Formats: sequence, structure tokens, C-alpha cells
Amino acid sequence: MKLSIYQVDAFTDSIFRGNPAAVCPLTEWLTDETLLKVAAENNLSETAFYVPKGDGFEIRWFTPTAEVDLCGHATLATAYVLRHFENYRQEAINFYSPRSGSLPVAVQQDKFVLNFPADEFTAVEMTDELLAATDKKPVAAFKGKTDYMLVFGEQGDIETMKPDLSLISGLKARGIIVTAKGKNHDFVSRFFGPAVGVNEDPVTGSAHTTLAPYWANELNKTGLSAFQLSERGGELHCRVLNNRVEIAGKAVLYLKGEIFI
Repeated sequence: MKLSIYQVDAFTDSIFRGNPAAVCPLTEWLTDETLLKVAAENNLSETAFYVPKGDGFEIRWFTPTAEVDLCGHATLATAYVLRHFENYRQEAINFYSPRSGSLPVAVQQDKFVLNFPADEFTAVEMTDELLAATDKKPVAAFKGKTDYMLVFGEQGDIETMKPDLSLISGLKARGIIVTAKGKNHDFVSRFFGPAVGVNEDPVTGSAHTTLAPYWANELNKTGLSAFQLSERGGELHCRVLNNRVEIAGKAVLYLKGEIFI
């Protein structure tokens, strides 16, 4: 079997920045075992697979070790592939995830606007495990559907932070979001997910379904600029709309090829 594959850097307009994702178009679903093996072979934080369905596309995402409920950068990468290489010309792309429901993407010139469900998160006690997860002291802790979020006092805490990946991998969560108010952006963040095979994710769109509602409330504004302070870095533009979050960004192609199974 021969399949097309694309590798796209998402949440950036420059190659070698943002978050790389693989995208594999399918005409029908392969076995879960095969999908996971392809993702492991790609060895990127996420590989997205999609199948045409109705007036849109069913989409799923895999890290090298697990299927995840939601992925922003790989959804943006998939929209980019459909628009630029798979001859999809409509201004709205209707994605559907069996785990996260309807995920429409609007095409706005060179930018793609994801529309994701806002996370439901609650304040939690700062346990010894959460306090030991990094070498900085958080000022607040929250738990969402899949992740913990730790809030810190300043951007410098996020920039110089050293996580305890072994401890984080033992938490009952996909990973930990760390965040603070930004100097040149409304907020900054990083994401650590060793439990799903991603020690540090370069730019995590799905984490912003937690981050954007939190900072919208803190800063009393619905439109927010964000930057993820990984080594590669990535810029996101967020808007909170009731129980949904818009996450906008750009993308650039790195690789186009074929894989053989």
C-alpha cells in the first residue's frame, strides 16, 4: 500500500520553526495498530490522519505512543495540506473528531482559524507532586480534561524552567501546561507531555483551549496574543467565544512524499 505524506510546520510562516506535524490522507481507516506504527515511524509529536466523510473529513491524531483526544497544530497542518495540495478550495473545512466532535477551520488568506471546544478546568490543590514538577514555584494550579495547568509569576519563570519529566510522566494526565503573563504577548506557555511520548511539545494548539479562557478571564479581554516558549517557538492568536475557542496561525510545507506499508 502506498500513501501520500506531508510534513508541515504549523503556527509559523518560517521553516524549522513552529510545530512539525505529519499529515496522511486516507480513503478509509486503517487499523489502529497500523496508524500508531506510522506515527511511531514518523517520530513527530503528532501525525494526523483523515478520511472524507459527508461534507467534511473525519480526523484522528497520534503521538509516537498514543492516540490523543485533540491536537491543534496537526489540525492546522491538515487544513493547510487540503487547501494547498489536495485541491480543497472551500473557505471552511469541516473536521469531525470521534473524541472531540465538530472542529471547523476557516481559511483566511494565509491564516487558518481553528474553532475548538473550550476546556472545562477547575482549580486544584498544589500537591507535592505538582510543586515538584518543575524547579519554579507556581502561584495557582488547575486541572482540565486531559492536562494540568500551572500558573507562574512572570515570563522568566517559563523561559528558564526545568521540568521533572519522570515525575510528570507519572501524573494521571496527558501532560502539564505552564504559563505566565507575557512581556510582548498577552501570555506565554510551554507544554510537557512525556506520558504520551512528547517531552516538550514545540507549539500546542489544544493547550490553548485551556490557556485562552483562563487568560481571557484574568485580563478581561476575549482576543489574545500568545507565544509558546519552546526552542522552536510559535505564535498563536486566540479568541474566546462562549464555550468555543478560536486559535489562528500560519503554516509552511517542509516535506511531501510517499510511504509504503
